[in-house]
Amino acid sequence: MEDYALIGDQQTAALVSRTGSVDWLCLPRFDSAACFAALLGDENHGHWHVAPRHGGTCTRRAYRPDTLVLDSEWDTPGGSVRLTDFMPQRDRAPDVVRIIEGLDGKVTMRSTLRLRFDYGSIVPWMRRTNGHRVAIAGPDSVWLRSQPPVHTWGKDFATYSEFTVEAGEKVALVLTWHPSHKPRPRLIDPFDALESSVADWRAWAAQCRYHGPHREAVVRSLITLKALTYAPTGGIVAAPTTSLPETPGGVRNWDYRYSWLRDSTLTLQALLSVGYHEEAEAWRDWLLRAVAGDPADLQIMYGLSGERRLPEYELPWLPGFQGSAPVRIGNAAVNQLQLDVYGEVIDSLTLARSAGMPIRPHMWRVQVALMEFLRSVWKQPDEGMWEVRGGRRHFVYSKVMAWVAADRAARALEGYPGLEGDLEGWRVMRDEVHREVCERGYDPERNTFTQYYGSRALDASLLLIPRVGFLPPDDPRVIGTVEAVRAELAPDGFMRRYSTENTNVDPLPGREGTFVVCSFWLADALHFIGRSNEARELFERLVGICNDVGLLAEEYDPATGRLLGNFPQAFSHLGLVGTALALFGGEGAG
Repeated sequence: MEDYALIGDQQTAALVSRTGSVDWLCLPRFDSAACFAALLGDENHGHWHVAPRHGGTCTRRAYRPDTLVLDSEWDTPGGSVRLTDFMPQRDRAPDVVRIIEGLDGKVTMRSTLRLRFDYGSIVPWMRRTNGHRVAIAGPDSVWLRSQPPVHTWGKDFATYSEFTVEAGEKVALVLTWHPSHKPRPRLIDPFDALESSVADWRAWAAQCRYHGPHREAVVRSLITLKALTYAPTGGIVAAPTTSLPETPGGVRNWDYRYSWLRDSTLTLQALLSVGYHEEAEAWRDWLLRAVAGDPADLQIMYGLSGERRLPEYELPWLPGFQGSAPVRIGNAAVNQLQLDVYGEVIDSLTLARSAGMPIRPHMWRVQVALMEFLRSVWKQPDEGMWEVRGGRRHFVYSKVMAWVAADRAARALEGYPGLEGDLEGWRVMRDEVHREVCERGYDPERNTFTQYYGSRALDASLLLIPRVGFLPPDDPRVIGTVEAVRAELAPDGFMRRYSTENTNVDPLPGREGTFVVCSFWLADALHFIGRSNEARELFERLVGICNDVGLLAEEYDPATGRLLGNFPQAFSHLGLVGTALALFGGEGAG
């Protein structure tokens, strides 16, 4: 999957390979059914390939600086050619634009379009109208056109185009989706759209206040996060893909096209710290809308607009990425109890208030309701932040985040006397949670906190204890925990979430790769405990595992150098931005 680059219009996204093939695209939203699903199967499940007629991997590729516009170039015996891929910010309909430009000599290009709606299961009807090719099946309609017109024909349930470009010549291919029962939307000018897209992205990237080391990687991460934002609501998807495996050939394959509450504080911190207050406010407002309702019904994730029902099912006709089945749609973890999300939400809203973001009338009432419910349930076991499917435990990190909730709520009342709430009761809860975690979640023999009460297992989430303020960084228990977690879960410097050998907690077969954001957490923790040189060395290694266009997946396999899991992963890019700010913020952020 490291061979792919991302393009998108802030409502959906596509993955483009080094060979010029769009192998994944869901229309019209991130969580819609894919019309190109070759990523999880083969070309017969849908793709759009544009390249020199004889194919092959591009000679070089890169995003145009500070944009999400991708240039791929081929050097052939007859000449050189550039393919520019992007999705303009949509007006009414999503467009995929592919502009071919001759650079030198003469190159014959071929486009092969195989549309397969509903994740590769439906072959649409194709027809020609006014020089366009139109594909229709059920609710979906897709139009293909070229500017200027080129020779196009249909064969074997695919649409082909072939043309030759010389130096300076340009041909644009445009794919437009719209609901099949509605008229065709207004056509865009692809060349004007390219200029506008480049200008818009560069204007947005210029707002970044970070100017420290690895600024290019930080900006690329921020652009990726912007691309994973569903613009109509402000929700941010964890990834634009589903079922990319944590282990090639394994069953740890999940749908990440939703928004997770566990990312809330890290998202707000990153956006606010580098100057993106509008995006931070949009995320805060999405959060408030999503969690509204009975606090007992708080979910760990929601749909792009705050949808609550995300039923999980499998697609048996898709063999999965490199044979990694099953392919899953939806996510059953939505029904889990994860107490840490209460702390995440309250911490996020506290951060929003302290950052001076506009106050919403019901914002404090939401926090009070969540706090009162958490006070009644925090002693219960839960599934923990990693969504393990081995039953509930008293996970230490969940309890720590319950402490965070009580701490932030109490501090809010102390700092804003006009707010109403049970200050004394929340202080009592805060002290009780802290005392219990230190007594039941700490192993004095090994000087480390543990994954859950009574366990000897460790967990990468323990690295966040100093970040959230549960204990100061110089506390011997914090230093001992960082050292123990590093030794057991990151012997090569790349951090696993936990040991998958503990089948009582995680009963699924197989292992997973090292978790990228947890490796950034290790760098943060090393910095917190005074080992900044080691932290910077680790950060350099982590930046080095980005693929050639600066993207990170959920996981990484140090043995093979391969990216694993859904891609690109918002959590990983948030980790990169957060660690850069932690290590270099004083010298590089405004």
